[in-house]
Amino acid sequence: MDASIVIRTYNEARWLGEVLEAIAAQTGEASHETVLVDSGSTDGTVEIARAHGCRIETIAKADFTFGRSLNQGCAASRGKVLVFLSGHCIPASPDWLARLIEPVLDGRVSYSYGRQIGRAGVSKFSEEMLFRKYFPESSAIPQEGFFCNNANAALSAEVWAEHPFDEEITGLEDMMLAKALVAEGHAIGYVAEAPVFHLHEEKWSQVKTRYEREAVAMQQIMPELHVGFRDFLRYVMIGASLDWHEAVASGRTKRRSEIKIAAEIAMFRFCQYWGTYRGANDHRRLLRERKDRYYYPR
Repeated sequence: MDASIVIRTYNEARWLGEVLEAIAAQTGEASHETVLVDSGSTDGTVEIARAHGCRIETIAKADFTFGRSLNQGCAASRGKVLVFLSGHCIPASPDWLARLIEPVLDGRVSYSYGRQIGRAGVSKFSEEMLFRKYFPESSAIPQEGFFCNNANAALSAEVWAEHPFDEEITGLEDMMLAKALVAEGHAIGYVAEAPVFHLHEEKWSQVKTRYEREAVAMQQIMPELHVGFRDFLRYVMIGASLDWHEAVASGRTKRRSEIKIAAEIAMFRFCQYWGTYRGANDHRRLLRERKDRYYYPR
């Protein structure tokens, strides 16, 4: 089998049906299976997955970490390439899978990741700007550096067997692994032609918690990075200003209330950078005291 698509889920019923329909509609000759790793969903997620023919793995909520759940899904998989897809990331093209796994199958890279885009009417504007920054229109196979994102990625099963995901890190398990692989001479590739719609529908507290959790993880990956309070203030002001100018230039404010989109931009950038500042500066205490809340934000 060419690929095993591993999807981690916790109450992903909102978009999972569309995700699985897009997987079923993939063209090309690559054979694949879908393995769902669920950590206690109560909204019908598992039933949706079963109806679409997924193989179901479960992990207890108390045992969940991002890396551990992925390792469990990988261990249950039979494909030459392990494809990672979030339960709220919808393949945006019929050749998404073929494009994503191609550079791994042909040996150009050990780990690839695809483009992420927002969806009008669902995605927050500032997050669309982040997608544009980190997931550009042009591919890089291989790329420089070790940036990677498991919301839409593919990894050689042979490489994973020798380098499983870190099971303790509070997030960014993809970058932790990619950094180790690059250090050993492996290549990472970015495939712009393998896009997904990444549909976050988070409360503001969840946005803050996500960036806080990732900043805690980043301190383990790149401890040389420091984010001070002045950095927080500067990033919020600059980020919100750039987003606002782009919203006006793109005509987004003509379709939505100016006050509404301005408030959304300000809140997103505040939550993003306040979470980053907190995580970067309180990472030891936060790791010890609030690990469970990071994994299951409310």
